Amino acid sequence: MSISGITDPAAYAAGLTGDDIVTPFEIKPLGARGRTVRLGASITGLLAQHNYPDEVAAVLAEAIALTALLGTTLKFDGRFILQTQTDGAIDMMVVDFMTPGQIRAYARFDEDAVRNVAGDGPADASTYLGKGHLAMTVDQGSEMERYQGIVALDGVSLSEAAHGYFAQSEQIPTSVRLAAGRVMTPGASGGTEWRAGGILVQHLPSDGKSSPIELSAGDAPEGYEGDQLPEDDNWTRARVLMETTEDHELIDPQLTTDRLLYRLYHEDGATAYEPIPITCQCHCSRERISEVLRNFEPNELADTIKDGEITVSCEFCSTSYVFDPAEFAAS
Repeated sequence: MSISGITDPAAYAAGLTGDDIVTPFEIKPLGARGRTVRLGASITGLLAQHNYPDEVAAVLAEAIALTALLGTTLKFDGRFILQTQTDGAIDMMVVDFMTPGQIRAYARFDEDAVRNVAGDGPADASTYLGKGHLAMTVDQGSEMERYQGIVALDGVSLSEAAHGYFAQSEQIPTSVRLAAGRVMTPGASGGTEWRAGGILVQHLPSDGKSSPIELSAGDAPEGYEGDQLPEDDNWTRARVLMETTEDHELIDPQLTTDRLLYRLYHEDGATAYEPIPITCQCHCSRERISEVLRNFEPNELADTIKDGEITVSCEFCSTSYVFDPAEFAAS
């Protein structure tokens, strides 16, 4: 496996063998590009902020891995937002990516419904999500146009929904695999930690197509029925090799990115580029929430007062902020 685009060789070497990174790569002989994501301590910390059942945590972790794969393609300062709204036991998920690599996320769910689904036996993400839609939005700021692609969620996994998104929005042949779960931690203390991972590979357009948002350029034209590009032998090989990746390989803490890419593409040669660090952290603050409250009408503000205080909890990180209503009294 070769390397390229490296400004700090030591950081590169540490990155390919570490966690909480997205690594771009290219299989030049096959005319394909891709990305891998490995999430360890960061996702463990994010999920620990909520009392999610394991089933909910696993689905949200996959959504976070997918968002990291797509959000790190942005070539400008902005946000990539993945959101699901469905009739399932997990009726909403929001994953908010801010460049260059900050992620926050939360899931809304019905605890009884989750328990019922789990009680029926093994179930995947599609069973918990039910029917609805998946929206992917690129926000370049208030001065620029927002781009959004929407695909149906109807008994499909997040990986399958992503395939539909690329077929509709970009018309670029794409294949994605995602995985998440608990793994045993080494050492005498034992225990488990959450991990998530994913890999995406794409056929490189021969016409040099480019977009201001590389992986998100709006909805398909009316009457479009999916990928209409002929599948050549090189793309078939790149896709089929990627699809041999197993779930445990994506979350195995001992299987580093360089080793995974070597397993898949050692005969063709994969060129890996400098890894992008990922941090799972919220960007809420007392100041930001105070500014929002100052925009409330007096009657709206009065409705938020309980026991003489205004308490606001961040859905992403569960941090609670307590305010004295006098702070917002009209001057």
